[in-house]
Amino acid sequence: MEKKKKGVLKGFLDFIERVGNKLPHPITLFAILAVLVLLLSAGISALGIEVEHPGKEGEIVQVKNLLSDEGIVYIFGSMTDNFIGFAPLGIVLLTMLGIGIAERSGLISAMLRGFVQSVPNRLVTLGLVFAGIMSSVASDAGYVVLPPLGAVIFAALGRHPLAGLAAAFASVSAGFSANLLLSATDPLLGELTIDAARILNPEYAETMNIAMNYYFIIVSVFLLTLVGTFVTEKIIEPRLGTYQGEYVGSMDKLTSTEKKGIVWSVVATIVSAALFALLIVPEGAPMRGEGGSIVQSPFMSSLVPIITILFFIPGLVYGLVTKEIKSDKDVANQLSDTMASMGMFIVLAFTAGQFVAYFTESNMGLVLGVFGAEFLDSINLSGIPLILTFIVISAFINLFIGSASAKWAMMAPVFVPIMMQLGYSPELTQMAYRIADSSTNIITPLMTYFAIIIAFAQKYDKNMGIGTMISVMIPYSIFFLISWTILLIVWMLLGIDLGPGSPIMYNP
Repeated sequence: MEKKKKGVLKGFLDFIERVGNKLPHPITLFAILAVLVLLLSAGISALGIEVEHPGKEGEIVQVKNLLSDEGIVYIFGSMTDNFIGFAPLGIVLLTMLGIGIAERSGLISAMLRGFVQSVPNRLVTLGLVFAGIMSSVASDAGYVVLPPLGAVIFAALGRHPLAGLAAAFASVSAGFSANLLLSATDPLLGELTIDAARILNPEYAETMNIAMNYYFIIVSVFLLTLVGTFVTEKIIEPRLGTYQGEYVGSMDKLTSTEKKGIVWSVVATIVSAALFALLIVPEGAPMRGEGGSIVQSPFMSSLVPIITILFFIPGLVYGLVTKEIKSDKDVANQLSDTMASMGMFIVLAFTAGQFVAYFTESNMGLVLGVFGAEFLDSINLSGIPLILTFIVISAFINLFIGSASAKWAMMAPVFVPIMMQLGYSPELTQMAYRIADSSTNIITPLMTYFAIIIAFAQKYDKNMGIGTMISVMIPYSIFFLISWTILLIVWMLLGIDLGPGSPIMYNP
């Protein structure tokens, strides 16, 4: 029976790997989708399909033919604007300027190491999982720092190093959409969601903000920390058994210079936050909105530059204290290196920008949203079953396409209007997507960092391969997905806002 189970699992994983490897690169995929939208716009337009605009009574909407004379002029005339106007482009690049300094100066790595090493032995698993979840504030830095660190710590404590590696990998990747702070993921996905909501209701989209899931992801941190700890200690470690390898863990303690750098970076963070508070908290402060509002205010619309500064200044201070930054040239070089690492994203933004713009301009998103909502309504799929179906679909797609932003750029223009038509907010749709996307990251061999994790694991088990690694990670994926989904369902039943001014239901 055991062999049969392994055979089924291996066959399924092989299928995922084969299909995934045959998919084009996301850059190419968006270029293909853009061309497909042009062709479909011509075909559907010829059929004369039309719908009533759901947000504007009496207004009839038809699909525009983007291969008509007018459409061709639009294609060439809008290409630059489509690229520059791709919602996440400027936001992600700006955010990474701050995060890049914090990462390349060594601050992020030192703080993660310091936190994990300071936790009492009996709470090591809890601390490691918590640190992994929180590491998403530093974008992908957690993938490189925490899994090998987790393995070393577990080995040093006489525990199986692969359990430590698995706990760190699961928390960094499967918990990517949970955090006590806003991270680069929030503006990256949030702007795509706002753009998708604009298809159906531009006025509603203007009231949205990138912190739309903030309350929910805060609570998610504590849930996933407990779940990840439980899975590690009650399922993964007993399954792995006693470590029989020869490796004995040892880890470098923080140096006095690193500790000094962390202290001063914390001071810098507090001072920076206090200065921002002066712009927000006092009555009549310049960053407040009309009537003293904070939810609808310049503060909420300025979260990205604020996040950038709150990473940049502590990172700069840490670098100066530890001598990683000796002059303005070092700062310039670190910023340049960060931007160089974003080259793939910039190219992706060009093809994705064309696809999203064509899809919106053709009115296909609006028409598809109306028909999709009518179909789901006709089969009485709504409420919790609807959200569960969407989560399953998103999780399945994630097995074949790794990039969260690439998938959401494709899915948001379709699913956000459909869900809005059925009365569910774009904020809820985005959170359901984030749960599915994060939870299944660790069980697809097409995940960007999967090969690196296997390389780390082979230090302790030379026979470690893709199938074995995924079989170790499956319990995390299942428990995270189920528990996180239950939390969302409870949240929906209670009707609590997902973030500042971000309701569960959509009321046009």
